[in-house]
Amino acid sequence: MFKKILVSFAAILAVFSIIVALRPSEFHVERSAAISASPAVVFEQVNDLHKWEAWSPWAKLDPKAKVSYEGPAAGNGATFHWDGNNAVGAGSMTIADSRPNELVKFNLEFLKPFKGTNVATFTFKPQGEQTLVTWSMDGKNNFISKAIGLFIDCDKMVGGQFEKGLADMKTIAEAAKP
Repeated sequence: MFKKILVSFAAILAVFSIIVALRPSEFHVERSAAISASPAVVFEQVNDLHKWEAWSPWAKLDPKAKVSYEGPAAGNGATFHWDGNNAVGAGSMTIADSRPNELVKFNLEFLKPFKGTNVATFTFKPQGEQTLVTWSMDGKNNFISKAIGLFIDCDKMVGGQFEKGLADMKTIAEAAKP
């Protein structure tokens, strides 16, 4: 009896491992919002890391998180470090590419609750009186991430946070427009 249970468990584990291994090794999450402000006004909200806490969805999850800045306040090389509760974890983001009113690309380094390295990108495209802001994140899925993805819709979870952040950024940018 014990042998049958052990063999059954090993078979289930093997099937589970195969299913997880076959999942995509990369991920992409993307959300967009049209904001009634110029690309310059919206770009400033992203490019100046000191402005992030006003619209970042993660700042609201842990208002007591410890934050620090390194390098320039904005643009290439600007870095933001955070260390917060389990909802926000700890890590840093550094602006790797900043093109005024067009693009801001970040290298993200997550330290906890899970270690990981991703790239986040914001693009700004004028559309008449509005700016289409697109926030995306790309990275690699390790075995654990692939397994978690079987039970948790990470696109929906992270994408939902992007939607909240874009909505708050919209409110701030539209209030700030000339």
